[in-house]
Amino acid sequence: MLPFRRQLSSSPTPVSSAWLVALLLVAFTACAGGGNHPQSTLDPRSDFAADLSVLYKNIFAWAVGVFVVVEGLLLFVIIRFRAREGAPPPPRTHGNTVLEIAWTLAPALILVMIAVPTIRTVFKVAGDAPAGALRVEVVGHQWWWEYRYPDLGVVTANELHVPVGRPIAVSITSADVIHSWWAPRLGGKRDAIPNHINHIAFVADSVGTYLGQCVEFCGASHANMHLRVMVDSAATFEAWVAAQRDTTSRRPAAGSVEAAGQQAFLKYGCIGCHTIRGVSVGIIGPNLTHVGSRTTIAGGTMMNTQDHLRAWIGNPPGMKPGSLMPAMHVSDADLPALVAYLQSLK
Repeated sequence: MLPFRRQLSSSPTPVSSAWLVALLLVAFTACAGGGNHPQSTLDPRSDFAADLSVLYKNIFAWAVGVFVVVEGLLLFVIIRFRAREGAPPPPRTHGNTVLEIAWTLAPALILVMIAVPTIRTVFKVAGDAPAGALRVEVVGHQWWWEYRYPDLGVVTANELHVPVGRPIAVSITSADVIHSWWAPRLGGKRDAIPNHINHIAFVADSVGTYLGQCVEFCGASHANMHLRVMVDSAATFEAWVAAQRDTTSRRPAAGSVEAAGQQAFLKYGCIGCHTIRGVSVGIIGPNLTHVGSRTTIAGGTMMNTQDHLRAWIGNPPGMKPGSLMPAMHVSDADLPALVAYLQSLK
């Protein structure tokens, strides 16, 4: 029995094992901090996001300060008044007016120091935009985003283009259920509520593509409701607007594969749900007038390639659970032509 007892005494205790696991988790978390996090709120790229980041860092600093003070006092008491062999128990003290006043006023003061900048930031990012801001209307659908530029006469989907350095006034609503629009590196999220409009205003400070998604559970494909905000240079944005406002009729050359694809678009009833300027006026699904110029399809879940577009048209519910776009049963003969036609819509 003696060897067995020695083995037991040398084995790690559950408490020490738990501490070891906790330290390993902290170490792994720290190692992950240097990765690529395209939806991190800790890398702001607009005035709105920067204000939120400053507020977060200030509150975090207060939290760290409180933690250090409280845990420091706790460790002091544990060590200073620990039980010692042969020592008498420490004296008991009942009530201390100074301490009681201090630990009542200190939390109140800390809460005031947190509340004042929080309230100031809440009002600062309430969504008020200066005169001359570019207006964008965001409409959430199951499960994609519609973007309207009322001053420019442009309607697109899933990919929002804005110019760098210019104020953007975003109005957000929903066509069906509650969604929530969020591009973390550009600012805080706002709910998209039917028959109600919420607002965000921001000025992007860097050219780039910023990812986001719906963050309010809205049905089977909530997780597949992505979005992209393309922050362009002024010249690039103007060129994009000019291309989107192009009123050239969508008439492919007679006898071309694109012409056959346009006939397939009409044949399979796509005109009932989608708008292509000069061809159809459906409003249920995304506007496809310039779908060939978008980088993604299917609510931002797939890159806009020939293979992905073919798979998407062939079986929308299979590619995106709960998709409101049904399987159109496009024949193998018509599918390549339809894909070619849609990709030609630049």
